[in-house]
Amino acid sequence: MSPTRFASEHKVIYWGAIVILVGLLITGLVRYSSFKRTEETSQKAQQLSEELVKAGYPAPDQETVERLLGTDGGPVCENPGDALKKALYRLQQLTTGAPGPGNRPVIADSKAVDVERIVLQVYCPDEVDEFDEAVDDLKTDDTVKR
Repeated sequence: MSPTRFASEHKVIYWGAIVILVGLLITGLVRYSSFKRTEETSQKAQQLSEELVKAGYPAPDQETVERLLGTDGGPVCENPGDALKKALYRLQQLTTGAPGPGNRPVIADSKAVDVERIVLQVYCPDEVDEFDEAVDDLKTDDTVKR
């Protein structure tokens, strides 16, 4: 049996696999690009924007907030006091930024955790206490001069 004969006998399998893969690709692209915009997502994004402006932060892009947080807060509300998030927050985001041995924790500005608290208050108010307990022992101060 020659390789060309074997390949020609299985053309149906090859074409079937190609059609299935193209179908999956199109389905994936359609599902990825589709986003349900509801009144609730718009209302929560607007409320978050108002709360952030009231706290002295710039207003975020409404569509981005709607896509990222949806109606339930998305990844922000998934166990905000989790030990891994707490460790990552302490070890990576509140440091000097120097590589290697020069990387040391810093005293964070007290407003550094305010934005996440505001998001939690808007999208999942029942998680605020857990978040406060998780960041309660962080050393913060007014370190950034405005």
